Amino acid sequence: MRHLYLFLLLILFVQCKTDTDKKVDQAVQSVLTEVSEQPEIKTPDEFLGDLFTEVQLQQVFKDGKTFVDCTAKYPYDEIVSRYNEQKVEPGFELEAFVLEHFETPPLISTDFKSDPNRTPKEHVEALWPVLERKADDGEKGSTLLPLPEPYIVPGGRFREVYYWDSYFTMIGLAESGKMELVESMLDNFAYLIETIGHIPNGNRTYYVSRSQPPFFAYMINLYAAHRGDEVYETYRDALREEYQFWMKGCSESSEPILHCVPTEQGIMNRYYDARNIPRQESYREDYELVEKAGGGEKMYRDLRSGAESGWDYSTRWFADARTMATIETTDIIPVDLNALLYGMEAVLVRSFPEDTAFVKDLQDRMEDRKNFMTQVLWNEEKGIFSDYNWVDKKTTSVSSLATVYPLFVGMATQEQADKIATYIRNNFLKPGGVVTSLNHSGQQWDAPNGWAPLQWMTVMGLERYGHSDLARTIAERWVALNEKVYANTGKFVEKYNVEDMSLEAGGGEYPVQDGFGWSNGVYLGFKAYLAEN
Repeated sequence: MRHLYLFLLLILFVQCKTDTDKKVDQAVQSVLTEVSEQPEIKTPDEFLGDLFTEVQLQQVFKDGKTFVDCTAKYPYDEIVSRYNEQKVEPGFELEAFVLEHFETPPLISTDFKSDPNRTPKEHVEALWPVLERKADDGEKGSTLLPLPEPYIVPGGRFREVYYWDSYFTMIGLAESGKMELVESMLDNFAYLIETIGHIPNGNRTYYVSRSQPPFFAYMINLYAAHRGDEVYETYRDALREEYQFWMKGCSESSEPILHCVPTEQGIMNRYYDARNIPRQESYREDYELVEKAGGGEKMYRDLRSGAESGWDYSTRWFADARTMATIETTDIIPVDLNALLYGMEAVLVRSFPEDTAFVKDLQDRMEDRKNFMTQVLWNEEKGIFSDYNWVDKKTTSVSSLATVYPLFVGMATQEQADKIATYIRNNFLKPGGVVTSLNHSGQQWDAPNGWAPLQWMTVMGLERYGHSDLARTIAERWVALNEKVYANTGKFVEKYNVEDMSLEAGGGEYPVQDGFGWSNGVYLGFKAYLAEN
């Protein structure tokens, strides 16, 4: 499974290749024999063929993720054989067939009963055991990739661990004194890197072709702050391998390949999913969108790569800054991803002091990223960082909270940070915190929604550069909104409407989910931050 990403690339990367691209394909070919006989890594569409397509397109389940999370009661080939025999019979009902042959998954935390006598903090503390999953046994017929240690799931429809969610969840776990669980989750992510070659979007087979915003280095920093510098030694090999995943192919081509895009300032990174077919968990939505738009494999990859970004979806990724049909994620060099990789490189420098050649290479890449941020991504007119379209050779028009990531990782200048603080106060600051972007598009990662991870990144980034008053204001408003919604509903939810605190958040491919891992974590983190400042 270590080379699964490369295997998927060879099988699914069907497009015109340059000579340099073929070098990577040759490397992929060499590992085919290692992974081709591992049926447990196949995805539901590969196992079920036409049955999978029919279930998703006919919307047997309202949420397409439900079916890919079902557990098969019988061997897949037996189910397919029965389907082929029975589907031609008079009176065949697809839904009845599915329910007979698959066990449907439960929603997480939905049945949890809030106690109105609990404070919001007590409520979050009571939810940790509900959201915790013990080490997985590995169930046959399931898409779950088993993990060896306990972990926290977000809640609702999200029944597995999610990569970038987990960092913000860990902030709350640390505040709750659950450091053993923080360590277990770190161990799980190291395990995924060691066995798959990267941390997938989530521990499901249908997520393995992509990752998510790379926060593993920041998890290590968080744990080291509580347990000491030996933590860097423990996880450094896994972190180095994750870095190699994001940088794979960067020296093999003068053209963009995988996550790497050559620029005049050096190699920068983009989001890039290895597959170019509909997402299995959102098959109908992707298929219908691409069919209507007349798109093709690139559009599927752009949709999947938008999911890898964690911002699925935002007008950040749309050519016209309005409609999903113009999605072009792989054409964009994002502010946030390159800032996160700068921070990862800084942790690697700290973790491998004896490897002078590696450290020199990392320091050179960090300098390249800083130069690119200032020379290309810095929008002097607005006073913020903007994403860059490497195809059109221009920055994009969408103003978003991605601009705070260089502050969070410490790669911005003080002058840049001062201008960003002013722009945030004048444009992003709302009654409930900071809004995700300034576009009201109907997408969930745009206005009027606010998200816990972006509140945290913004507050910590501003605090790092001395803008404590604004940072505190944002934290206070976000906490007040969380507590208002909790008082009204008894829940912490996935996202919030920060513009109108009387309305629920909206947008996206599914209803607002309760639970909710990263909202809980950031709430506890902000309560501690406000108590100290």
